[in-house]
Order: sequence, then structure tokens, then C-alpha cells
Amino acid sequence: MVAAIFLGGQVVVHLLRGKIHRRNTIEQMAIVGPESLLVALLTASFVGMVFTIQVAREFIAFGLVQTVGGVLALALTRELAPVLTAVIITGRVCSAFAAEIGTMRVTEQIDALQMLDTDPVDYLVVPRLLACTLMLPILTLISLVAGVTGGMVVASVLYDIPYSVFLDSVHSFLGVWDIWNSMIKAAIFGGIIAIVGSSWGLTTYGGAKGVGQSTTAAVVTALVMVFMTNFFLSWVMFQGAGGTALQNL
Repeated sequence: MVAAIFLGGQVVVHLLRGKIHRRNTIEQMAIVGPESLLVALLTASFVGMVFTIQVAREFIAFGLVQTVGGVLALALTRELAPVLTAVIITGRVCSAFAAEIGTMRVTEQIDALQMLDTDPVDYLVVPRLLACTLMLPILTLISLVAGVTGGMVVASVLYDIPYSVFLDSVHSFLGVWDIWNSMIKAAIFGGIIAIVGSSWGLTTYGGAKGVGQSTTAAVVTALVMVFMTNFFLSWVMFQGAGGTALQNL
């Protein structure tokens, strides 16, 4: 944890100096974004469907058909979309960061970079941080759309809720500030994932066994940090925002 905080400080200093390897950054953005898109879409779609199944029947029983879409949209925007996307990226990308950089560490490739006067933070960590910070909000927004679409289909097919009613509910409940908060959450989660994965990779030792241990530790640490950070961000962003939904009932 201390190593990750220290590395985060180093990354901020390097970013302020404007040292960015553009080619590495673009390569990492492709890994984090397009290559993770399909699994993010599938996950969000089925989560939206399941959430609608769990909620719609109860709301219909209370005569609140017009709130189903809005409640789903709020849940996805404020919590489910950014957190689930971060979990997916943690499992897929954070582990890859730790394994790749850890392998470079134990095979002395990082020492070779330093011998060639190339800073590992500039060359390895900064591109990964930028890739995660930029791509996670985009993936979260796409996941939000996929989740709402999946929920809308289920609401229509299983509960005969018209698309127009569902979408009007979404429009009534969901505010622009909710979407911006979701993007901010996703960007912060992306930074955590990149820093934790890179930190465990850079501190790897002990050969192949050490790489495996660092990969596991990176994923566990990143998940815990994401969930803890999500609590504090939700507390700051949404503790006083409950009136919006209630006014639309």
C-alpha cells in the first residue's frame, strides 16, 4: 500500500513534467478499452436485466410502473456501472499489469531500461495510468447504456411496460450531474487500478512464483481499494441528493 502511494506521487510529478510516451499510451488504451468492451457490455446487459426482474414486479404491485426505468437508471449510473466496470478491468487489466511488469522486474528488463537512461515510471506506469483513467469512463458510459437497454427489453417482454414509459422514467429520474459523478468515479477507479497493478509489478521478486503472488495481491488490493473508495465517493457525491428521485414519484 505504501509503495502504491509513493508510486502515485511519482506519477503525478512525471505528468506535471509532461513526459508521456504516446505510443505506449495508445497501445495500453487499446488493451484497456476496445479489448475489454465485449465483456463489459455483456456484464452490464445482464445486470440490467436481473435488476429489472428483481424490482419490476414489486414496483408494479405498488402501482409504481412509471418508476421502474428511473430506479434502474439511477442504480446503474450511481453505483453498478462504474463499480462493475472497475471490477472487470481489475480482473482483466490490473492482473496483466502486475504480471507483465513483474516479469520484467524478475528478468532484469527494468534494470536494462534504467541502464539505457529510460525511467520505468515514464515508460511503463504513466501510459497505463492514462489508459485506465481515460478509458474507464468511456466503458462505464457504454455499460450504462447497455444495462438500461437490457432492463428496458426485459421490462417490455416480461412485464408489458412500454418503451416510452420506461424511457420517460429514465429521463425524469436521471440527471446530468449523476452521469458526471459516474464518470468521475470511473476515472478515479481507473487510476487506482493502474497504480496498484504497476506498484505490485515493480516490487516483484522471487522469480515465477513471485510474479504469481504479485498478480494475486494486485487484484485483491485493487478490488478492496475500489470498494473503499466507492463508499467515500458515494458519501460525498450523493448523501444529499435523495430528493430528486422522490420528487418524481
